[in-house]
Amino acid sequence: MLIEKLQERFGAVLSETGTTHGQDYIIVVRESAFEVLRALACEPGFEFNALSDLTAVDWPERSPRFDIVYNLNSLSRNHRLRVKVQIPGDDAWVESVFPIWKAADWLERECFDMFGIEFRGHPDLRRILLYDTFEGHPLRKDYPYQRRQPIVPETDPIVNPIPMSR
Repeated sequence: MLIEKLQERFGAVLSETGTTHGQDYIIVVRESAFEVLRALACEPGFEFNALSDLTAVDWPERSPRFDIVYNLNSLSRNHRLRVKVQIPGDDAWVESVFPIWKAADWLERECFDMFGIEFRGHPDLRRILLYDTFEGHPLRKDYPYQRRQPIVPETDPIVNPIPMSR
């Protein structure tokens, strides 16, 4: 029932819909992703008021290379939905959903840090798990896992704190 309602409402911007392992999913074209996600959060009948997770999946042999995956919950309607947005590896960006769900703040930063995907419009998009001089994005499947990273100088965080990056 939810899938039919989604197809009726969003139609042409959905490249695929279905149910797998008991969970409904939709794949949305990147250019319409923000509007679809905002509608899913705000429109009566959907009310997906909780973003429980946001991550990426790297498919280096496939085009488009990345899936951005949003796991949504509607607490009032007891629905769950997985929304995927496929993006190319050479133009890896999507609009930030931070204005819709504040929980996206650190999730988008983690995705940026680990995969190198830009979330346009994010208020503070910088590394969250790795240090600023770390080179590359370790969850990309083509990341050279034996790569040597620059040494980070030891500092006393009380006497001489490392300034925030920008």
